[in-house]
Amino acid sequence: MKQLLLSICLAASLAARAAEPVRIDIQADQPGPVIARQIYGQFAEHLGAGIYGGLWVGADSRIPNVRGWRSDVVNALKAIKVPVLRWPGGCFADEYHWRDGIGPQARRPPRVNTSWGGVIEPNAVGTHEFMDLAEQLGSEVYINANLGSGTVQEMAEWLEYLTAEGDTALARERRANGRDKPWKIQHWGIGNESWGCGGHMKPGYYADLYRHWSTFAKAPRGNRPKLVASGGQGLELNWVETLSAEIKQRMDAVTHHQYSLPTRDWEKKGSAIAFPEAEWISTLAVPQTIDGYLAKHREILDRNDPARKLAIYFDEWGSWYDPEPGTDAGFLVQRNTLRDAVLAALHFHVFHRHAERVKMANIAQMVNVLQAMVVTDQERMVLTPSYHAFAMHLPFQDATSLPVKLAGVPAYTLGQHSIPALSASAAKGADGRLLLSLANTHPGNPLPLQIAVGGKSVRAVTGQLLTAATMDAENRFEAPDRVRPQSFKAQATGGQLAVTLPAKSVLVLEVQP
Repeated sequence: MKQLLLSICLAASLAARAAEPVRIDIQADQPGPVIARQIYGQFAEHLGAGIYGGLWVGADSRIPNVRGWRSDVVNALKAIKVPVLRWPGGCFADEYHWRDGIGPQARRPPRVNTSWGGVIEPNAVGTHEFMDLAEQLGSEVYINANLGSGTVQEMAEWLEYLTAEGDTALARERRANGRDKPWKIQHWGIGNESWGCGGHMKPGYYADLYRHWSTFAKAPRGNRPKLVASGGQGLELNWVETLSAEIKQRMDAVTHHQYSLPTRDWEKKGSAIAFPEAEWISTLAVPQTIDGYLAKHREILDRNDPARKLAIYFDEWGSWYDPEPGTDAGFLVQRNTLRDAVLAALHFHVFHRHAERVKMANIAQMVNVLQAMVVTDQERMVLTPSYHAFAMHLPFQDATSLPVKLAGVPAYTLGQHSIPALSASAAKGADGRLLLSLANTHPGNPLPLQIAVGGKSVRAVTGQLLTAATMDAENRFEAPDRVRPQSFKAQATGGQLAVTLPAKSVLVLEVQP
């Protein structure tokens, strides 16, 4: 792997000699909003092997586990410091009845998961198990209540069961089921995708329901979660417009969803591997679109919420390809390649730019589903390129965003798509370090760079580089390190720091002015 990267970097350096360098100037004296660590959130839905087999194996499994949660996966996720975990869905949330998942597991009723594959949901993982997972990970929790097929009383009782402190009937029931103290609940979603699988509603109708349901979303003082309204998808602006204009009570955030489909066609989305360059660029073009409509969302919110109390939770994003051949189409199994790592970095940069309003984002999904961090097969586990992109960006959690001036960035154009060949984001870490994240979107051309801070020269940079020989390079069980970060460093020469960014790569640096 190291020899391959040396060859790539040497070829990149030779090819870049004749090119004009891209100039990067970090404006360290112009701090912006804090990049909320929750932007690096995760999502675990009862879907395929996202929970059962991937995360949960049961306490009696031969696979090492802690109270049913497999230790290798939990330890890997702890290493990327998952800041917040969304559960139980997704579409599954609006058919989930929380009482099915409490009490002795042998007595829990099996149900049909009508959203994903029509398989049996055993309800082995319920409230107590999920909260145990969150505590093992050290994560905040983001629970979606069942607005689609549940009742307002059911939602209110679930929240009381979770948070009640006194000697109420629901607190007694929780204690009888093994939990004495109430849990801390940070985020509470009222419905999910109410425009679609959550009920096929119109924004005005959902706004009325939200006002109704939020009235009864009660919790003790000091443990009241932020209340989250289900927003729109794609280029839709009517949801955020309606909700921010009409709801004036207890709404802390509005969600938005957008997936990256290479073909933009839900019937034939495109392959996860062996894809043409046209599908590389079309996939990487999606974050640019997201950047544009987040700007429009912010304009609407600035008009309807001038006090800036409302946040955007981008709680479903990521690649979505055709399912892996031979798998159940309802399980959303897909391969994860270098393209997904670059796609993740581009999303991070967009969320950083809109950090004033975007306070949470949740990739779909954490294990074995869509753009997963971890893939498992029985006892085996492998970390994906997307996992490494998250790991490389750990220093950006709760960092202070900094503007970056770019000059001389070439366009990467193919067919109907044209995107900048370079994407960049800078920040001052919570520990004071100066950070720079870079992504070269071009699959064949390296980029020569010159880096400065406030117009002044930079002494050195150190960091991690993620790249590979092919666009669809992936980590497999038999070859788990094909796509893995490698150390990177460079020293200034003659007062100038020149760096060559290899094609199709992600580079995260600590900059030393």
